[in-house]
Amino acid sequence: MTADEVVAILDALEAAAIDAWLDGGWGVDALLEEQTRAHDDLDLVVALDDVPRLRDVLAGRGYEMLGGAPPESFELVDAAGRQIDIHPVTWAENGDGIYRMREGGTWPYPARGFGGRGTVASRPVRCLTAEIQVITHAGYELDENDRHDLARLSERFGTGRE
Repeated sequence: MTADEVVAILDALEAAAIDAWLDGGWGVDALLEEQTRAHDDLDLVVALDDVPRLRDVLAGRGYEMLGGAPPESFELVDAAGRQIDIHPVTWAENGDGIYRMREGGTWPYPARGFGGRGTVASRPVRCLTAEIQVITHAGYELDENDRHDLARLSERFGTGRE
């Protein structure tokens, strides 16, 4: 997943009035305002209500369902093998984004996490804050990319988790 494709996807979603926040590796690099590693995919947090329009927009760019299904997370892939992981949320009264996990139960993206701003290829983007990026990297075995991302966040933002 290249920076140019990330920007093209975000531009297409914005044109359709769909708000999206970068999460995962591209979310970290957006906060750092530079690409620090190669990315296999693009993680997006979006409102569940926007998913039908999002799927239409991304289908127009050649993305098809790979796995999962709303209201839980799902993956889209195009003919070139580029993957987008969608994390749909519903909004709680306090502004938290409530994510329905595949294993059952829910997890709240804290409202304060949606205030992140960064850049990808000089384009301003919405992303989860450094604090919430660290929180989303908990509860599973970290791979080399995860450790890289956490170290960069710690160096730049003093998040304290490497």
